[in-house]
Amino acid sequence: MKSSLIRPALALALAASLAACGGSDKAEFTVAGSVTGIVYDGLTLSNAGVPLKVAPPATAGAPVRFAFPDKLEYGDTYAVTVTANPAHQSCEPSVPDGGIYTNNADTAGRLVTIDIAIACRINTRPIGGTITGLTGAGLVLANGSTGGTYSAATPATPPSTTPISYELPEVQFGTTYGVTVSKQPAGQVCTVVNPTGTMGDERVTNINVTCVAG
Repeated sequence: MKSSLIRPALALALAASLAACGGSDKAEFTVAGSVTGIVYDGLTLSNAGVPLKVAPPATAGAPVRFAFPDKLEYGDTYAVTVTANPAHQSCEPSVPDGGIYTNNADTAGRLVTIDIAIACRINTRPIGGTITGLTGAGLVLANGSTGGTYSAATPATPPSTTPISYELPEVQFGTTYGVTVSKQPAGQVCTVVNPTGTMGDERVTNINVTCVAG
């Protein structure tokens, strides 16, 4: 009889000891997720100051899975941020498929798993320059490579001698552009200097247009 009473008592004592020491039955959560749209090297994520580098996929366009090495316990908070963008790209937390809000920051255990969405896009920058000598109405410039037009406003009377700054819609990094005069202004002929090029990381400001009497 005595031994049958001792065994339950020992089991209770062992359970109490494990609970007091933070036993192995505690749930652990991995801060993980996926990155879409990454093309170039250089992306670094961070959670609680712990950096994690994410390389682009071997297959272009495929999503990349990531996971931070340190696991969280129930109730721990996390906040994943982008601390370094890939070359020629910008990345940020995004709304996961079927979601409503970005899910890069939360409390471990609120959901069964942590699955953060990060989206990257290739940078775009505007192209443009100045228009000099415009006196007639109707000038329209166009980027024949990727689309987009600019229609110059009707000059004031008398026209200003100050060059007019203009911009065409943004062009993606690595994409070629070619600016032409798609419509000449009334009574004038305009020509474009530096009309073509390949888009880099900075906006283009030297596609200048000069107009003279036609």
